[in-house]
Amino acid sequence: MTFVWDPRLAHYDFGPGHPLAPIRVELAVRLARDLGLLTLPHVEEVTAEPATDAELLTVHTATYLAAVRRAAADPSTVDLVHGLGTEDDPAFAGMHEAAAQVVGASLTAVRSVWGGPSEHAVNVAGGLHHAMPGSASGFCIYNDVAVAIAWALAHGAQRVAYIDVDVHHGDGVERTFWDDPRVLTVSLHESPRTLFPGTGYPHEVGGPGAEGTAVNIAVPPGTGDEGWLRAFHAVVPHVVARFQPQLIVSQHGCDSHFLDPLAHLTLSVDGQRSAYRAVHDLAHAHAGGRWVAVGGGGYEHVEVVPRAWAHLIGEVVGQRVPPQTPVPEGWRAYVLERLGRAGPGLMTDGRVPYIRPWRSGFDPHDDPLDRAVHATRNAVFPLHGLDPDLDL
Repeated sequence: MTFVWDPRLAHYDFGPGHPLAPIRVELAVRLARDLGLLTLPHVEEVTAEPATDAELLTVHTATYLAAVRRAAADPSTVDLVHGLGTEDDPAFAGMHEAAAQVVGASLTAVRSVWGGPSEHAVNVAGGLHHAMPGSASGFCIYNDVAVAIAWALAHGAQRVAYIDVDVHHGDGVERTFWDDPRVLTVSLHESPRTLFPGTGYPHEVGGPGAEGTAVNIAVPPGTGDEGWLRAFHAVVPHVVARFQPQLIVSQHGCDSHFLDPLAHLTLSVDGQRSAYRAVHDLAHAHAGGRWVAVGGGGYEHVEVVPRAWAHLIGEVVGQRVPPQTPVPEGWRAYVLERLGRAGPGLMTDGRVPYIRPWRSGFDPHDDPLDRAVHATRNAVFPLHGLDPDLDL
């Protein structure tokens, strides 16, 4: 198992007050380390070099790379054509190198799994899924996930499944592979009617020749563990089983949590942990165990992101953290010293997630969650030779 970490990943920093603060990743890595997850004998912790221009150009345009470099040289730049200098994506000195570092870490992860020595790999600093080939978007400068998938395709992978459980639609990855039938993109997110980026409707199913390879499950605001897991299991295992990927790449933004300040879902750390296990199971059932996991969004920096991603790391390295595990006192003391606030006491929110199966009763009239899920099944299942009413 490969864990990718490099202190330079913390240089991806939009400045004070920006929601995507490097401290969230640093605290997650520190918590995983204090829990003993990174010193297991079968875990290899590796560093990564920044992605080269040639690697970035497999997804991004040369014009855009030049624009990023210009903005980094003059952080006062406002370049709306390329999405730079905005409130979401302010320019900062060293921006190109910092963003390329994140991409390099995800490339290191995928190389370790596809043709490399590891079955699983994780880069919690990755998951910048909104970046488009020619523009920044949603806190994302370069799309590390898309570059990693492109690398796998260029090195022999014929079918890659991308599963995105961030509260926001994984639009940049989807758009990059919109016309490519070799990549299945599955995004489970809050409805675009109520949340950025305003895309990811069920009818968005892929381009000509790739119909059905974009799968969007848009759940209503307020959805919690039970509804979210119901939606996941009603769609994702079915389409992944039909696609039969050789590699699964998954994005694990934890901004679906009820404490997250930027979205409107109500999952717990316990529900998110259940999702990690589900993705892991799919990798072993359909992809020969080959699994690359990355981080993503998550803007409650103390209570949520560190615990969620420590659970993710535990899942990836095969050492699940029991929910009732006390958070190490050394970690809590560090948080108090660094941020002046107390950290959580346990690795759980005290919830026991229940997966209500689709066949347990379908209510399209009074249940907005069921309507949303059925819209996705109606849009996508026939394109995979599946019955939308399967399990009803």
